[in-house]
Amino acid sequence: MLRELLDITKALADRNRLRVVVALGGGELCVCQIIELLGLAPSTVSKHMSILRQARLVDTRKDGRWVHYRLAGSGAPAAVKDALRWLRRHLADDPEIARDAEKLKAILKLDPEVLCKGQGRS
Repeated sequence: MLRELLDITKALADRNRLRVVVALGGGELCVCQIIELLGLAPSTVSKHMSILRQARLVDTRKDGRWVHYRLAGSGAPAAVKDALRWLRRHLADDPEIARDAEKLKAILKLDPEVLCKGQGRS
């Protein structure tokens, strides 16, 4: 249990990872959409997502060359579910999270394949 909590708190101790977790609250996102939202290099986003996966905060699904992320589901440990509820409650009114939500609306209107090609990830 202690190790699990340490993994969760380490994973959530980064601004960009918090932003991703909140963004995933709206549903599954392709890695290209996450890259676009954060404005970070693919390798940096990959590292962030690896840390979130290790903490069991997110799940992944591979569809051909596409990698999709979503928040941990009903089978997640209780500590993960508690942490996700806590984040949603405390970040609901954050200005940066609100800006991300607006930016994500625009990103979701884009064709993911076109978005990924534009990032050199075809």
